[in-house]
Amino acid sequence: MNGFLTNLPYLLAGISTGGQYALIAIGYTMVYGILRLINFAHGDVFMAAGLIMVYTSATLPLYVSIPVTIIATTLIGFAVERIAYKPLRNAPRMSVMISAIGMSYFIQNLALYVTGGLTKYYPPIPWISDSVEIFGAMTKRVTLITPFLTIILVVALVALIKYTKIGMAMRAVSKDFETAQLMGIKINSVISMTFVIGSFLAAVGSILFFSNYTGVTPTVGSMPGLKAFVAAVFGGIGSIPGAVIGAFVIGICENIIKGLGWTTFSDAFTFVLLIVVLMFMPTGIFGEKSTDKV
Repeated sequence: MNGFLTNLPYLLAGISTGGQYALIAIGYTMVYGILRLINFAHGDVFMAAGLIMVYTSATLPLYVSIPVTIIATTLIGFAVERIAYKPLRNAPRMSVMISAIGMSYFIQNLALYVTGGLTKYYPPIPWISDSVEIFGAMTKRVTLITPFLTIILVVALVALIKYTKIGMAMRAVSKDFETAQLMGIKINSVISMTFVIGSFLAAVGSILFFSNYTGVTPTVGSMPGLKAFVAAVFGGIGSIPGAVIGAFVIGICENIIKGLGWTTFSDAFTFVLLIVVLMFMPTGIFGEKSTDKV
């Protein structure tokens, strides 16, 4: 019992971190599900959300700066799609991938110019950033809120994809891009909506993440972005439930490793897991087996 109580803060932190990774991973898996490409700028959109919150909260009350941050982040995601993806819709995959990587570095360097390379500190959010005691263990309230909020958002997203017109269009495009286009589905609108939803979830994830880890730098989105990508691959890229489960597994394992005193290896674990998954389950846990069309 004492061992459980000792490790409880790490378990809670792992569940919270997993929820934050899940909100980022969904953006990766949705874009891949439709375009069969990775949005390399997604982690930087997450970082941009943190910086927007830092600067807007300096001049606006939090109840205004939070929705402004979410709206601005979704607009950045929309702009990324329009600038880096739409002009190359019929280009070779390599060209689109290079464009996405270029957009990632552009956002990072723009952030470097704006911040001067200095770490900016995220504003404390009342109630969410408060400390609470759970079975004698101290943690922030955001740690308890994150998994529940993540589940609510994922359920809402799944319902949107299953029961709405735009959701049906997304499923059609993910199954067969060319046929969906021939059937009159507005491909550009569907892809833009995918980026907007992914960026919205990344904005919410950034609020939860930076409430725990308050330093915002131009490169801070790289590691959470990479780990979220690994989570998406682990769960089966293209599968939303798979991305969520993969994110929680990575978040919990990462923090348990820290609790065991092996903090140095916590990041390495994520990438070792990626190698193992690709060796034995190339399509991930819930990934669809690829079939050749004749």
